[in-house]
Amino acid sequence: MPEPTISPALYRAGEGEPLVLIHGFTATWRCWLPVLGELVPRFEVIAPTLHGHDGGTPVPRGGQPFGIARAADHLEEHLDALGVGTAHLVGNSMGGALAFELAKRGRARSVLGISPAGGMRPGDQAAAQQVIKVFTRMQKTTSKSLGLLPKVMARPGLRRLALRDVMTRGHQVPAAEAVGLARSSVRCDVVEDVYAVLRSGEASVLELDKIDVPVLITWAPKDRILPIAAHSPRLREEIRGVEFRVTPGVGHTPMWDDPGLFATTIADFVTQVATGTRTASGVGLSVA
Repeated sequence: MPEPTISPALYRAGEGEPLVLIHGFTATWRCWLPVLGELVPRFEVIAPTLHGHDGGTPVPRGGQPFGIARAADHLEEHLDALGVGTAHLVGNSMGGALAFELAKRGRARSVLGISPAGGMRPGDQAAAQQVIKVFTRMQKTTSKSLGLLPKVMARPGLRRLALRDVMTRGHQVPAAEAVGLARSSVRCDVVEDVYAVLRSGEASVLELDKIDVPVLITWAPKDRILPIAAHSPRLREEIRGVEFRVTPGVGHTPMWDDPGLFATTIADFVTQVATGTRTASGVGLSVA
């Protein structure tokens, strides 16, 4: 097995089917830590930190706001530089929107979206403003408490409370990792760009019917960032053959909430697609 690459900008390890893990808005590749141990023995895992995020490549300024298409351009260039052609794409939140966009461009062998963005109906200002409101509150709260983070995150109960918007079991995140997660979130350089795109009504992935690879979407029924009722219908209506699962008891970024479930979900789906054993019997709505 090749030597792994581990840096703020990239995690890459393992052999086999290429599996690209795409994190969400204000996060880094480290959000995938809980599932890596199960995935690396089975796949070549590539988890980049996106442009404009803490540890990722800076975003060139000027021109259009950093929307989905432009972010996908940068990610596609990054994958080209890494020698990754097509791959199985797993995306959480904004990472899901990028996975859908790359699938439209022919870069996906399959797509697994975990509470994915991109499904907002074009022009839905109420949904857009709600996303901005939640992230603005999180950014302000974290920025004001940076000096207190080590003490706050040292206590499981407070850690769970501090991370309640993104997961249900924040106490399961190691204290040091929780501090790093919070600090990285306020070091994201594209926050205002994303807000601008949301306000413009252009935060949706369009032409979802162009996706012609197997797609599985899993969602938390009480997602506090992207509520299922506002953000999932277009995806379920427009992506051909999509399988949709509701996963109770977890949050918007659920890899820490139930690592075993999500590692198994990813591994089983990718293996079934790669071996041609996935059938259409699971298409529709199911509860994990």
